[in-house]
Amino acid sequence: MNLTALFLAIVAVESGGNVNAIGDKGRAVGPAQIWEITVRDVNRIAGTSYVNEDRKSLTKSQEMFTIYTSHYGKKYGVPVSDEVRAKIWNGGPSGPSKPQTEKYWQKVSKQINK
Repeated sequence: MNLTALFLAIVAVESGGNVNAIGDKGRAVGPAQIWEITVRDVNRIAGTSYVNEDRKSLTKSQEMFTIYTSHYGKKYGVPVSDEVRAKIWNGGPSGPSKPQTEKYWQKVSKQINK
């Protein structure tokens, strides 16, 4: 699958496409529900200069998603599978090894297959 289709499926699950969505007691913001710590981690990984407001941009959120999941996904194999990317997005760098991310992957997978 292409990354845009996967990302849009994740956005559908996370926020229904609402760029102003706020979740996780105010910690997750934007269409992909990105935490501040993820923005900082992406900047560290890629030497970028994203700011917290960028979490509300669909384009910048997709860029951060790609950087984050590509970086941490490499330890699970190259190319990085959609399932691994989704589980990393939901559960962090070790998301693919967390049983609770399976339910999230099922939701994303259902969106992909619509």
